[in-house]
Amino acid sequence: MLPKAILFDMDDTLISAYAQPELAWRAISAEFATALEPLSAQLVADAVAVASDAFWADEERHRLGRLNLIDARTGIVAEAFAALASAGHSAPSATVARDMAHRYGTYRDEQMYLFDRAHEVVDWFRDQGVRLALVTNGTSAAQRAKIERFDLEHRFHHIQIEGEHGFGKPEERAYRHALAVLGTEAHETWMVGDNLEWEIAAPQRLGIRGIWHDSLGRGLPAGTVVRPDRIIRSLGELLPGGA
Repeated sequence: MLPKAILFDMDDTLISAYAQPELAWRAISAEFATALEPLSAQLVADAVAVASDAFWADEERHRLGRLNLIDARTGIVAEAFAALASAGHSAPSATVARDMAHRYGTYRDEQMYLFDRAHEVVDWFRDQGVRLALVTNGTSAAQRAKIERFDLEHRFHHIQIEGEHGFGKPEERAYRHALAVLGTEAHETWMVGDNLEWEIAAPQRLGIRGIWHDSLGRGLPAGTVVRPDRIIRSLGELLPGGA
C-alpha cells in the first residue's frame, strides 16, 4: 500500500552532496600540497578527517556548524593543524586553513549531482496522490540554491528548510510540522533519508516509517541499535517493482 505522505531528505538522499568527506579532504589537501609543505598532503588529509569526525559527532557543534559551514570547516582544519603542531610538526598558517575551507565548499558544489531516477520517483508518487515534503537542514541560501539547481521545488507540496523555520532534524517538531502542513498522521507517512538518526530513528519514535537510503552500500554500522523499516540502495527501489 502507498503511504499518504512521504518526507524526503535532500542531501545524500535525492542528491549526492556530502558523503565520503575523507575523500574530498584528500583531494583538497592534494590541491594545497605546496602550501602545506613540509607536511605531506596525505598527513594533512588524515588529520583533517579525524578533526572533522570529532566535530560533526558533537551534537551542539553539529547544530551550529551546519548553519555556518565556512566557519565550521575553517575550525576543523585549524584543529587538525593544531593537532599536527602538538605532534611536533610545522603547522600551516590560519590563512591556509581558511582557504582550504573555502575550497572544500566549492569542490563539494562541483561534485554534486542528482541521484539516478530521483525526479522520476518523486514525480511518480506525486502523480499517485501522495503528499510530499522536502525536509532538509542547513541555511536558506545554501539549500534554496540546491533546490533550484536540481529542479526540485515544484515537485513538493511543502519545502521545509531548517534555516527558514528555526528548527530542524532530529527535533521532534521538524517532523510534526511537516505532518501538519501535509495534513497526514505519522502512521500514514514514510521518511526517506540517509542519516540513521535524523531520518530513521527520530521519525520512527513518532510512528513514521523510516526508509534508509544506503547509496554507498555500506550496510548498517556495527553496533547500531537503529533498525530501518526498509533499506534501499537506489531511489528506484521505492517504485513498485523498482530496482
